[in-house]
Amino acid sequence: MADVLEWGTDTTSPHHPEPAGNPNFSAGRARKRKSAFGSGAELREAALRLLDHHQNLNDLLLEVDDLVKPGGQGGVEHQEASSESFIVSVLQEQASRLGVPTAVLAAKNAVTNIERICQTSASPSQVPLLDVDQRKRLSCLLQTVKDLLANNVFCRSLFCQEMWKMKDHPVLEAVWHLHRDGIVGLGELLESNPSAPAVVEWLCSSLRGLCQRVESSSPDVELAGCLLSDFAIVFLQNGFQQTSELGRKLEFKKVPYICHAVLQRMLTWVLDAVGKEKQEDVSTLQAMRFWLNVFNASVYKSAVHPDSLQQFFRHTLTEVLTYNPLFKVSDAIHMQKEWSFTRTCSLLTTLYRKLFVALSAKESICQLQQVLETHEVNWQHVLSCVSTLAICQAEAEQLFKDLLSHLLIKAFENYDMENMITAFLIARQAALEGPAVFMPYSEWFKASFGNAGGHHGSSKKTLVFLFEFLSELVPFEAAPYLKVHIMYPPFVPAKHRSILLEYITLAKTRLADLKVAIEDMGLYEDLSSTDESVQPQGQALRDVEKALQIFENTRKIPTSVIEASIFRRPYYTSWFLPALLRPRVLPKTPDVCMAFIDSLKRADKIPSNLYSTYIQACHAMKEKMLQDESKVETSHSKEPVEQLEAELAALRMLIVDQAKYEDVPAQIAVISDRLESVLGHSSDENEAATLNSPIQVDISAPRLEPCHQSVVDLLLTSFCQNLIAASYFNPPDRQGPCLSLFVKMTCGHKNLLPALLGRLCQLIYHQGPSLNNAHVLGLAVFVIHLSESRALIPEVEANFGISQPVPKKVLSISEYWNSLLLCRTEESFAFCMRFCTAAVSYLMCKFPAYTHEDLCAMLPPSLVKKLQYTVPRLCLEARGMLCKEGNTDLIWSLPSCPSLNYKRASLCLWKQTRFQELLKEKAFQLSFREWLLLELQVYPEKDILSASERQDFHYWAIYQWYLPAPSASGGCDGDLEKACGIIINTILDSSQRLDLGSCGQSKTSVSPDILCKLQEMVLELRCRRKLLSGCVDAQRHFLFEILQERLKDRKHSSALGEQLWRQQELLLHRRILVGLPASALIMTCRKGKKTMLDCEDFFNFVNLELKNVCSRGYALSYDITAHFFRGLLNASLDCEESAEGVNDVLTACQTKCPIVLFSAALWWPRLEPVLCSQWMRLFGAPLAEELERLRDWQSSATSFLSSGVIFPLSGPPWILAAFLHCTVQRQSPHGRERNALERLGTDKEQLLVSLLFFSLMDLISAKIAPKEGVDFQMSLEWSLEVLQCLEERGTSWPLLFHSAEKDPRKYCVLRSAASDRHIRLLPIAFYSLTPCFHQELLTRELTFLYVALDLYIQLLRLFVEGKDLPQSDQGDPLEVISTARRFLLGAIPRCPAQSFGNIQPLLPTCEELDPELGATLLHFSRPAAAMELDEELVLF
Repeated sequence: MADVLEWGTDTTSPHHPEPAGNPNFSAGRARKRKSAFGSGAELREAALRLLDHHQNLNDLLLEVDDLVKPGGQGGVEHQEASSESFIVSVLQEQASRLGVPTAVLAAKNAVTNIERICQTSASPSQVPLLDVDQRKRLSCLLQTVKDLLANNVFCRSLFCQEMWKMKDHPVLEAVWHLHRDGIVGLGELLESNPSAPAVVEWLCSSLRGLCQRVESSSPDVELAGCLLSDFAIVFLQNGFQQTSELGRKLEFKKVPYICHAVLQRMLTWVLDAVGKEKQEDVSTLQAMRFWLNVFNASVYKSAVHPDSLQQFFRHTLTEVLTYNPLFKVSDAIHMQKEWSFTRTCSLLTTLYRKLFVALSAKESICQLQQVLETHEVNWQHVLSCVSTLAICQAEAEQLFKDLLSHLLIKAFENYDMENMITAFLIARQAALEGPAVFMPYSEWFKASFGNAGGHHGSSKKTLVFLFEFLSELVPFEAAPYLKVHIMYPPFVPAKHRSILLEYITLAKTRLADLKVAIEDMGLYEDLSSTDESVQPQGQALRDVEKALQIFENTRKIPTSVIEASIFRRPYYTSWFLPALLRPRVLPKTPDVCMAFIDSLKRADKIPSNLYSTYIQACHAMKEKMLQDESKVETSHSKEPVEQLEAELAALRMLIVDQAKYEDVPAQIAVISDRLESVLGHSSDENEAATLNSPIQVDISAPRLEPCHQSVVDLLLTSFCQNLIAASYFNPPDRQGPCLSLFVKMTCGHKNLLPALLGRLCQLIYHQGPSLNNAHVLGLAVFVIHLSESRALIPEVEANFGISQPVPKKVLSISEYWNSLLLCRTEESFAFCMRFCTAAVSYLMCKFPAYTHEDLCAMLPPSLVKKLQYTVPRLCLEARGMLCKEGNTDLIWSLPSCPSLNYKRASLCLWKQTRFQELLKEKAFQLSFREWLLLELQVYPEKDILSASERQDFHYWAIYQWYLPAPSASGGCDGDLEKACGIIINTILDSSQRLDLGSCGQSKTSVSPDILCKLQEMVLELRCRRKLLSGCVDAQRHFLFEILQERLKDRKHSSALGEQLWRQQELLLHRRILVGLPASALIMTCRKGKKTMLDCEDFFNFVNLELKNVCSRGYALSYDITAHFFRGLLNASLDCEESAEGVNDVLTACQTKCPIVLFSAALWWPRLEPVLCSQWMRLFGAPLAEELERLRDWQSSATSFLSSGVIFPLSGPPWILAAFLHCTVQRQSPHGRERNALERLGTDKEQLLVSLLFFSLMDLISAKIAPKEGVDFQMSLEWSLEVLQCLEERGTSWPLLFHSAEKDPRKYCVLRSAASDRHIRLLPIAFYSLTPCFHQELLTRELTFLYVALDLYIQLLRLFVEGKDLPQSDQGDPLEVISTARRFLLGAIPRCPAQSFGNIQPLLPTCEELDPELGATLLHFSRPAAAMELDEELVLF
């Protein structure tokens, strides 16, 4: 107030001299007040006399506030009233002297003061804000004016008029203070100006100055923000009035125009800078960004009518979209790639994002559609609007699809080109933002026009319209879009094919003009990309990568490569082969690439000179490694990576501040752009193939390119850091969309997905137990969001190893997680439980408002099933726990806090009502079979449970949980037989499939704990069947039903695959049977009052299946043989006469299942002591008669060979022959076998033929199973000796080989006992005996030619089909065929004519397989036909 007080000291009145020694006027005045004036009236009188000499009312208005001095609490109100009455008195006195109203005088003096205050600045027109001193003086003035208004001595209207008469317009801040303090509203002030355009100019200039001033003077930011907000509210209230408000504001005629014009001018100011962003200085751009705060919907709150607010934002969007429409459609087609979200001016994207906060996605797109239909538009702004909507609004994708469908319908209904081009431009623009945001253009084009149901398919006219439109686009099209149209052409009926061909010709011409030959298109080109930077060299490298993947899977040259080498020769020779034959240091062990090149070379698909050049270059590179190359490999451009790191760091700053969540989608888009730049450096080296191709992942050893791994690690690290930072400040449900958008963006980069899934395999499958808590938590949440974006992820083709010839398994992303989360050891159990707990807890905390159905749709079932397995296994409290504490809230700190025990977190989740509700859904229920599969994978020696704890867990899980549980929830309905069936099937499945834990090695043993439970259940079932032995249900053997059911209707891609699977399956069956109680093989049944043993099911299983895994051909393995006999003896305990029961079974074996007795003959030296000991333990009586007979046959065979006694014929000859043959094979060769054969009586022909059969079986076994210890040469010699003996006796033996033999009394018993493979290989054994085939045999055996020819045809078929033949190291199959053919060609002329009579059915097949032999047969068979005719004539 020092300058205000000077007015009383400049001129000293002679009538009132200043007291000496008192320089401070105010102090002196204070003393006078105390000493000279006794009341306020006296003071006013003295003041009036003083003012009479000093007429300065302006200073008075500023001074009056200072007259109120701090005093006692009780005197403040009195002083304020005195000051008000004092100034009013002064004004009234002065007004009366001047003859004007007091209010007019006050208004004029106030304006004069405002002008003086605002003119203090050197350049008032350029400064919108006051300085501190101005602001203080203005505050004093406004306080006085308020007092005058309160006393009704101030004229507003005159004040407004006088304001505009000032030499310069008022400072913006002064006007704001008048408005904010309620003295004169901004609207009233604006209305009083006679020139509306001038006011608009002043306001716009001042507002621009305000925005520019703020950035250079940070202390004024808050003040400027308030000023801008208040003005914006007035602008909207008056510039966008609603009908309901017009009545209240009729007094304002100019204000609506002014407010609307100001907003329009300021928007134009911003839009003028769009496209010139690089030319504008930083301060100007910052000023414009400050103005954009006007578009924050939160500014207006309840101050503006909602409809006015909506009208303003819609109007602004319309103005933006229609501003300065310079670009033509052709420009848009050519330039729209430059208008993507990340390349659009930041001013424009910021403006769009603010508009889209106030307008929903649906409202925004409706407004966009309306503008497109009714206005001429700025295509740059329209398409950048599309990109921003697609990026920032999650629901925009479906809305755009609906809009595109609407546009296409209207286009084809009215044949409207404008709607067509609009649809194409929008589809392409949205697709530019990546598949995470919108479907690729190729997919949209196929979906819209690729089938007969498309909009163009209704008539020829619509078809012509489409191709006319596409043809008009051709001159402006970029190559990628033309490629899409050519490779995925619209559906065209055959009769209109010429229309399509004309367009393709035109498009190819355009491609040629662009120097992009259609012939140079890649074999596996990703047409979903519109990146024009990919040259043929880069695409060829991608094609090579994809071709190598296919070759690695199939070991065959891909069909596309073969076709390219023929039909697309220029691309194949100019691009594909050079990309494949890039010189490199060849590995010592040939890799896939070398094998592929070698296959092409052998197929004459690589020119010799090109191949030799490649080999030379590889050798040269091996001799001298180029250091420059290694530098290039390791020094990828750091700049894009650093940019990516910077943007990831910026994202971390946004995710911890809820106020900045709206900026997250834009930042994610920027990260996506930087990521694309980084991947661009390595995309030519390793790009994933097409959009929908399965992703190849080698589970046992994932392979990652170093450049891709570093990028993936950067992304995963950033994700984990973001999660931890966000969780520090907020629970998951308040963390915004950042993490979800981040993962969705990552999935949009298809070329990164193989590396991402491979890296996750390394981290989860191989390194999981060693990860710390932050890593486990981050990866678990990452997996949840990957599952949320599963529609963007192709299936995974997982390779679990190459130890078995099975195809790679194609998995969904949920199944992929299941394959990575193992429960084998103590460490893997703990990791799996931590991981799944974190993942499920996060999902339930992240989306607490989700319905049960929504939660089920998002949650990977494998994670819930793993928890169902691990939590009860590791936590005793969870077994059978009812959800007593289910209403407690799930606390995110439990899984995220490293200090807390993971079991506690898992139990907390387990108790949740929502989690327990999930377990009731079928998709999330861990069935008994799935539980068994998991349990069978556990390594007992490394299990987290001790042996006793594991037994307790198994007892609870099987008997208390799954056995009584209903089948609808994965249980057994209390059915013990059903439970046994599930266990057996699961054990077999687990043994058949690849064992993930050992990277491809099959399991070789069954879990002893599970097998023990199965044994208990089988014994319990057997006891129950004894009680129900009269029932029909008790007469079927469920065990063999299960095993035989598994062998039915198996479909394999190859016969070899079927054969190998079946062989392994039967070996597993045998192992299961041997593991069960021996008596389980045999059933008991009641016949009358007698208990009988029933082995029919076992016999059938042996005859149909089990015999086919017998390497000896005619005998089962020792384990199953001994198991059956032990079971037989045990089961006989249930019979009233045990010996009789055993005798009946063994007697039935002679005809129903002779292979059991043949097996006993083979293994008798090992079997006899076991059975005799068991019999004595059980019965303490002499052996049963049939067992004793087996022992006698063995003893007779041994005596016959050693001492020359007569061999008795007291049983079936084939059983006697089996004992004799097996005894011969066990004894060392002494040369006495020939003599023994001669000593056999003349009534032993059937025994000799049976001996021949067993010797031939051994001959075949020596060929196909040399490890069994059967010597081929010895077997051949023994077979020839037996055959010679038969020949000497003139015994008929060829019927042994006759497949049509139906006499059950002779040799069909032998053939039925042999394995199918041995029977199929009988032709090899037969033609091994040719040295003994003499002329007498040909004339004596009229069926011999038929048998020999039939076996020769079988031999040829074996060779053609490539099945069952012995390995080449056991003899060349061609040699056997040659031997057989030579024999037949020599024997046919010597055969009697009658031998040709029955070979007629074989002639057609023989002529087909061996024309020469067929012709020979035909030649020699004609005389036979003539002779038969003569004989028939004689009969007459």
